[in-house]
Amino acid sequence: MTLERHNRIRAVLEKRQPDLTVLLEHVHKPHNLSAILRSADAVGVLEANIVALEGRPPTFNETSAGSDKWLPLVQHESTETAFSSLKKRGFQVIAAHLSRTAMDYRAWDYTQPTAVLLGAEKWGVSSQAAELCDAHIIIPMHGMVQSLNVSVAAAVILFEAQRQRLEAGMYNTSRLTPEALAKLEYEWLFPREAEILRAKNEPYPAVIPSELPTILESAS
Repeated sequence: MTLERHNRIRAVLEKRQPDLTVLLEHVHKPHNLSAILRSADAVGVLEANIVALEGRPPTFNETSAGSDKWLPLVQHESTETAFSSLKKRGFQVIAAHLSRTAMDYRAWDYTQPTAVLLGAEKWGVSSQAAELCDAHIIIPMHGMVQSLNVSVAAAVILFEAQRQRLEAGMYNTSRLTPEALAKLEYEWLFPREAEILRAKNEPYPAVIPSELPTILESAS
């Protein structure tokens, strides 16, 4: 760990978007899951959500480039509980789903709290999830194939969300509360120490930039 590394972590955290997320319903192939998390991290998603297939724990591969380390994956027991949790936090959930009411993915306002729902590789979102959603979106296709790979679709949609949020100035200042920013900063800088303190139910010490070189030197 170096001071330069700390500055990099701080800069990334200050771009995180706590009201933009993905909800992955039964996306189980490691290369797809990892690629989606990589795209989510790239646009500043704070955390991702998943409803695992038949309770299987998610697995990752090298495609993630370590993004699963920086992007927590919140697991939900069912589609219904995932929706309930997101709704309580103020999210609107939109599904990448072909239906009669589906809109062009670029027509959605991603500057509002949004969870993008993506379904299983072969079947898409479940009928239950499609019914619970606030809206359906599609990526217009002009070739012979009717859909994109789920990880590619996720990237297309998420970077449209990033475009809209950049235009709205939502990356210009930190959108995390000072308390949340300080908490994540410590956890990213000192993951082992943070784990120990959580186990003891003890608060994290403040990260003071002027004292960081000394702290880092003593920890090395």
